[in-house]
Amino acid sequence: MRLSHALITLAVLGLSAAGCGGSPTRSATAVPPAAPGYPVTIANCGQTYTYDRAPSRTVLMSGGAVGQVSSLIALGLEARIVGNAQNYGASDVPGRADAIDRLPKAKIQQGSWDITREGMLALRPDLVIGTTGFDFDAQNGYATRAELLEIGANTWLPDSTCGGPGTVKGTQTIEDSYDMLRDFGRIYGVSDRAEQLIERSKRRIKEIAAKVEGVSRPKVMYIIPGMQMGAAEFSSIGANGIWNDIFDKAGGVNAFGDATKEIFANLSKERVAKTDVDAVVIVNWRNPDPDAEAAKLFAQFPHWQAAKDRRYVVLSDSAYLGPDNAVAVERIARLLHPERF
Repeated sequence: MRLSHALITLAVLGLSAAGCGGSPTRSATAVPPAAPGYPVTIANCGQTYTYDRAPSRTVLMSGGAVGQVSSLIALGLEARIVGNAQNYGASDVPGRADAIDRLPKAKIQQGSWDITREGMLALRPDLVIGTTGFDFDAQNGYATRAELLEIGANTWLPDSTCGGPGTVKGTQTIEDSYDMLRDFGRIYGVSDRAEQLIERSKRRIKEIAAKVEGVSRPKVMYIIPGMQMGAAEFSSIGANGIWNDIFDKAGGVNAFGDATKEIFANLSKERVAKTDVDAVVIVNWRNPDPDAEAAKLFAQFPHWQAAKDRRYVVLSDSAYLGPDNAVAVERIARLLHPERF
């Protein structure tokens, strides 16, 4: 499917949200004292946000993502979420998909999997978390970061994707996942939990990388069947994304890593056919039968070594920015180098 990302009068929602500082409309006498361990200042996408206490009315934008909501759940912050648009319907972590399903669901704009400006302001958030600058673009019908700050809501985006969908600053790595966890740890006052998750992930990835050290590196395709992000037949092939670092740690290389500087490549069938592919990562995004998608792909490109070997793995959320990159590293490493495990 294609992802496409009456303004409520701000006076109606002009009360200050308890979790965030920075609203220019609040008087000095209206601002309660900071909670212990606060204020906390976070630099994000060229702006600085101050938190007087942990947010208690968090809203998550971007129905085509899941890394941010997964991070909050991994940090034990479910109770602080009042509206969530992020959901894949599946997870590589037992119990995670059910935990996401139990969260309060935000009313989303039909056809966009995202929350309208009206729906967002009605939720009275004190923190809104997105995945790209698209989530706060007024032209798309969404509340802007400035509008949200006016009602006392801070905002957060990954620093590498402050621009629109598909754009990325540099290349995301697993360290970007750790930076996100650290930011959330500081914002919500749970830095100790964040550091525990990070250390656990680093330790496991180091162990796996050691197992595949010195191996030949198969060429891997990363694709999200059913997600249309461009005009070409193959528009959801992972290119300049965090999976490049994940493949590297797992002893592989992205077959389409140089196809574009954007996160996803938008390619013709002919261009895809000319590329050597040794293994495939099928991403399960709201997909009723990801194994059938792998069979369909191999039928289209029977000359690939991946097709001859039926060599693929189905992942959902672990190969994205988020708390579970070690899961993706291990499962891909086992696919590519089973003899090392």
